[in-house]
Amino acid sequence: VQLVESGGGLVQPGGSLRLSCAASGFAFSTYIMSWYRQAPGKVRELVARITSAGGSTIYIESMKGRFTISRDNAKNTVYLQMNSLKREDTAVYYCNAANQVYTRQYWGQGTQVTVSS
Repeated sequence: VQLVESGGGLVQPGGSLRLSCAASGFAFSTYIMSWYRQAPGKVRELVARITSAGGSTIYIESMKGRFTISRDNAKNTVYLQMNSLKREDTAVYYCNAANQVYTRQYWGQGTQVTVSS
């Protein structure tokens, strides 16, 4: 099983980034996919989640309207489009896959996002 995140980097406040997470080794289209983040000295927090068919999404309140999660089950990839980035969005962003009853979960290695001028 592999979850490989990419797309992180340094961006100025107000800028945009698109994170990708390429999955392999499990039945991607049946898994709930999520993005989490962890800032230095803080606990890991959920950013956004999308159901297996992509029909439903949830976001943490502070990210609504700025972040968009999507998935392409044909490419086994989940995305996180991040717009209007703020300094407080600086964190390591992790991709997570969970089965429908959350008895099995996988994590990616994380990708650093730094918002700074």
